[in-house]
Amino acid sequence: MECLQGFFWGFVTYKFIKMVREYSARKVREEEAWRTMTEGRNNEEEAEDMWHTLDWDKVDWAVVYDAEDWVKIVLSRVIEKLYVLRIQEPAVFAGVEEDIEWTRRELMNARVSCYDYSPEELMEVAYDFEDVIDDLIILRSAPKQSKVGNWERCLVLIGIHKKLELIKSKIPSLPRLPVMEVHSASLINDSIEERVWSDIFVIGGQSVANTVVSPVEEKVSALLSQGAIHPITKKAAMRVLDKLRSLNAFLKGLESVELDDYGMIWTEELTHLCLSAVTAINHFINKTEQLKRRSWMGNSRRFLSAFGKVKSPDKLAVEMDKIYAKIQNLSIHRPKPVNRQGQSTTPKSIPPQPTTQEPDLVSFGDDVHGMISRLLTEDKSFRVISIMGMEGIGRTTLAKLIFNHKAVIHHFPFGVWTSDGCRLLLRNKEKMVESDLDQLLAVGSYEEEMQRLNASSIKNRSLIVLDHSYFLYEMLQGLQDTLNGSRMILTDTKTWLPPNLQMKSDPHPLRLRTDEESWALFTHALKAIIPSELRKLKDEIAKRCGGLPLLIVKLVEELSHKDATIEEWSTVLQQFNHDRQLWSNTLYKIHNELSLYMRRCLFYFTLFPQDFDIPARRLIALWVAEGLVQPKGDNETPEDVAERCLNLLIAQGMVQLTKKKLNGNVKMVRLPDVLRQYWLSKSQQATFLGVHTNTRSKLSLGTNKVRRLIDHLDKEDISFYHIHGDCNTTSTSLTPYYEGVLSFLSFDTRKESKPGEEVGNFLRLGISSDCFLWLLVLDLENVFRPKLPEAIGKLTQLRYLGLRSTFLETVPSSISKFQNLRTLDMKHTSIKTLPNSIWKLQQLRHLYLTESSRSKLMLQHDATFPSTLQTLCGLYIDEETPISDGLDRLLRIRKLGLTMSCKQGVMSLQPMAVVYWVLKLNQLRSLRLKSIDENNQPWELELKPLVSLVNLSYIYLLGQLRNPSITSQFPYSLIDLTLSGSGLVEDPMRSLEKLPNLRSLNLLAKSYLGKKMVCLVGGFPQLCVLKLWKLELLEEWNVDKRSLQALRFLEIRFCTSLKLLPAELLDRTLLKIEVIPARV
Repeated sequence: MECLQGFFWGFVTYKFIKMVREYSARKVREEEAWRTMTEGRNNEEEAEDMWHTLDWDKVDWAVVYDAEDWVKIVLSRVIEKLYVLRIQEPAVFAGVEEDIEWTRRELMNARVSCYDYSPEELMEVAYDFEDVIDDLIILRSAPKQSKVGNWERCLVLIGIHKKLELIKSKIPSLPRLPVMEVHSASLINDSIEERVWSDIFVIGGQSVANTVVSPVEEKVSALLSQGAIHPITKKAAMRVLDKLRSLNAFLKGLESVELDDYGMIWTEELTHLCLSAVTAINHFINKTEQLKRRSWMGNSRRFLSAFGKVKSPDKLAVEMDKIYAKIQNLSIHRPKPVNRQGQSTTPKSIPPQPTTQEPDLVSFGDDVHGMISRLLTEDKSFRVISIMGMEGIGRTTLAKLIFNHKAVIHHFPFGVWTSDGCRLLLRNKEKMVESDLDQLLAVGSYEEEMQRLNASSIKNRSLIVLDHSYFLYEMLQGLQDTLNGSRMILTDTKTWLPPNLQMKSDPHPLRLRTDEESWALFTHALKAIIPSELRKLKDEIAKRCGGLPLLIVKLVEELSHKDATIEEWSTVLQQFNHDRQLWSNTLYKIHNELSLYMRRCLFYFTLFPQDFDIPARRLIALWVAEGLVQPKGDNETPEDVAERCLNLLIAQGMVQLTKKKLNGNVKMVRLPDVLRQYWLSKSQQATFLGVHTNTRSKLSLGTNKVRRLIDHLDKEDISFYHIHGDCNTTSTSLTPYYEGVLSFLSFDTRKESKPGEEVGNFLRLGISSDCFLWLLVLDLENVFRPKLPEAIGKLTQLRYLGLRSTFLETVPSSISKFQNLRTLDMKHTSIKTLPNSIWKLQQLRHLYLTESSRSKLMLQHDATFPSTLQTLCGLYIDEETPISDGLDRLLRIRKLGLTMSCKQGVMSLQPMAVVYWVLKLNQLRSLRLKSIDENNQPWELELKPLVSLVNLSYIYLLGQLRNPSITSQFPYSLIDLTLSGSGLVEDPMRSLEKLPNLRSLNLLAKSYLGKKMVCLVGGFPQLCVLKLWKLELLEEWNVDKRSLQALRFLEIRFCTSLKLLPAELLDRTLLKIEVIPARV
C-alpha cells in the first residue's frame, strides 16, 4: 500500500510541474486569442450582409425559438450560479475575476444564428463556462489547512486557468448578428440579457412534459451528486436535459390539441428516448457506486476529478450524445396539430332523444343517492348542481328520479320543472300543476306568471330543475341571493352560469352504467319475463351497449319486435348499430379537451383484448411501471395519480366502470366498443402496440422496433409464430423485432402446460439474443405455469413482474438482480418459499403473495430491507419469521396482509410483535390480519386500539378478538370493515354505528354471538353495504327508521334464528335485500 501511495503522489507532482510549464506559455497564447477575437469583430459586417439577404419565408421560426429557449435555459442557470457564488464567496475569484467577467459579458451578448439556427457553438462555450464555475465551487469547499487541501486547490486553480483560456479561444467564432428593428413581432430576436431572468423551465401540473422530462431531471441530479464525473460526461448529460427542457413549452402546447398519427408516434419516440437516458444514467451511477466501494484511492480520487483525469470520456457520454442527436432530430421534425379544413371545430349538437320508458331506479341508484345526499344538506345558501355527461347517458332520467323522490318532495315544499323552454311543471308540496309557456305568452300573462313563480320560490325552500331549458335567468334573478336552502339542477352541460354562481356550482358527472346496471335497465325497459336460455346473452347485451342507457333502450325496441329465441336475439346483437354519432362528443373531448398524458393512458386500454374486464389495480400498476404518470410532490405516490386519472376518465364517459367493489371503489373497467375500435386504429398507427402484419407502421421516425408486445393468440400477428413456435424461430431472428420492447403482456389463458412452455422458450431465446433488455413490464397474469428462464435476471430494467394466477411453484433465484423492480405480483400462485435474496430488490414497492400457499420469506436478522416497500400482502408468519428487528423495520407500508399461525397451548411473542409493528405504520391504509391454528381454524387474535392510524380505511380481521373493546377504538377514517370469528358477545352496532365514514360492514361467521342487535337513530350515516353471514344465535334485529339512511344493499345468509327483518327497512325504494335461508 505504501508503494501505491508513493506512486500516486509522484504522479500528482509530475502533473503539477507539467501544468506550471503550460501556464507559463499562457500569455503568448492569450495575446493570440485576443488578436483572433479582433478579427472576429470585423466579421460583423459580413454577418449583417447575410442578415439582409436571408430568405425569411424559409426560416422555421419554431426551431429558432426552440434554440433560443435552449440558450436561455442554459445561460440562465450558469449566470445564476455565478451570481450566487459571487455573493457567498467572492474570494474564490482572485486571479480570474477579469476573465470571468469578460466571458460572462460576451456570452450575454451572443446571438443565435437564424440562417442555420444551430446554437451548438454557443452552448459548447456555455457548458465549458459552467464547468469553470463548478470548479470554483469545488475550490471554495476544498480543505484549506491541510497538505491534501493545498494540493487540491492548486490543481483546481490551474485547471480553471486552462479552461478559461480554451473558452476565450472559442468565443470569437460565435455567431454575432446585429440587432435589427423588425416590425413583425414574430421576428424579434431579443438579446439573451434582456430575457435571462424571465421564466425558466418549471414543472407544472400533470402533463407529458412532467411525466417524460421529470424522470430525466431526477437522474441527472443524482448523476451530478456523484462528484467524480468527467466534464465531457457531465456536459453530455446536461445537454440532453437542457434540450428536453427547451421542448417544454411545445409539449405543453400539445396537451390541448388534436394530433395525427405522426404526432402520437413522435410523442412515443420522445418518451422512449427519455427512458433511454434514465436507464443509461442509472446504470452509470450503479457502476460508479460499485467502483467507489472497491477503490483503494478513497478521497484521493477527488483531486484528480477536478481535472477530469480519473475517468476518461466513458460510455455514458457516448450514449448521451446519441440520445441528444435523436432528440435534436425530433425537435426539428416536430408534429403539427391537425388542421381540419372545412370541418366544424366543435361537434354537431345532438338533439335530446326522449323515450317513453319510465325511469329505472335500480340502474341509477348510486347516482340518486349521491345527488340526494348533496341536496338535503343543511347549507342554507343557494346552490346549483349540474348533471354532466354525454347525450343519451341519462341526465333527464336521473333528474326525474330525484325530482319525484319521496325524501326530496318532503324536503322541498315547492318544486319547478321546465323542459325545452316551453313546458312548466309546478309542484306545491304534492300538488302538481302543468303550464305551457307558449300559451302564457299568447294570452299576455307570462310576466304575471313569472312574478308569482319568483315570489313562491323565494318564500319557500325550492327545487328547480331546468331540463334543456332556456328558463335560467328569470329564475336566477330571485333565487341566487336566497338563504332558505333552495337548489337548482341543470341537465344541459352547456349552460353558462354567472361568475358569482360558478363558485356555488357542484357538478355531478354521470358515468356509463356497469354491466349489472345495464342489465337491470334492459330488463326494466323490456317489461317482459326473459326466458332462462336468453339470459345467457346477458354479458353480450351489456357489452354491446357500452353502458350507454339510450343504446340499451334502442336495443330493447329492436328486440321487442323479434321472437324471443337465441337465434333471433343473436342476429339482432350482431347487426346492432352502435350509432357512432352518439359518441361524437366524447371523441371530440378526447382530441380537444383531454390532456396528452391522459390520452396516452387511454391508449393503454387497447393493449387488452376486446370486451376484456381490466382490473383497476392491474391497469394502475402498468401505468406506473411505464412512467405514464408522475406524482407532483412528496405527499402522493404515482399510484395516487394513476387512480385519479382513471376516475377522471370514468367520470367523462371515456371509460366504462363494469364492476364495483362493495365499498363503491372501482374494481373492473373497460373501453366502450365504439371508442375501442376507433382508438385501436390510432394506437396501432402510432406504434403503441406490437407488430401486426397488416398494420405495419411506416411512420416510425427511422425505427421499426416494437415498443409493446401483446400476445392475443392472434395468428395474423407475426409475434404469434415467434412465441408459439409454429415456425423456425431462432434467437437471431428475434432481434430485429424485439430489441427495444418496453412491455410484454400475454393473454394466453389456455389451461394446459403448453402456454407456459411456449412463453418460457420465447423469453429464453429473446434474452439470449439481447432482446428485452429495455423491458419495463412483464405481465404473464393467468398464463398457466410459465417456465421462467434463469437468464431472466438480465432484465435489469424490469419494473413490473406480474405472475398472478399462474400457479407457479418456484421462481428463478436470479430475480434478485431486478434492481429496478417496483411490483412483484405472485398472488394465486403455489410458491411457498421465497429466498432471502428477494430483499436485495431495494426499489420494491409492492409485493403480493398467496395466503393459501402459506408463502414464507426466508429472512435473516441482518437483511437489508427495501425502505420503499408500500404493499406486503399474503405473507405467512410463524415462529421462525423475524418480526422484531426484522419486518418491523418496514415503516412505509400502506397495505398489509398477514396470516399468523399459532399452536394451541403454546405461548408466543409473535402476535404482540405484529401488533407493535402495525401501530408504527403511520401511513397504513389497508390492514388484513388472520389468526389460525394448525387446522386452519380461527384462533385468538391480539390487537391494540388503532385509533392513532388516521389513514386506515380498510380492515379485515379473522380470529377471536382477545380485546373485544377494540371495536370502539377504530379510526374515524374507516370505510370498509370485515369481522369473522371475532366471538363478540356484546352488540357491536352500538360502537360501529358511530364511525362517520363507514360504507361497508361485513359481520361474518361467529363474529357476533349475541341474540339481539339494535341500530339507533342517526347511526351509520354513510353505510351502503351490510352483510350478516352465519350469525346463528341472532334472533332479533331492531332498526330505528332514522338509522341506516344510506343503506343500499343488505345481504343475510344462514342466520337461522332470525325470523323477521326490521319493518323499517322493507319499504325503502333504494334498498336491495337478499336473504339466503339456512341450508337444508
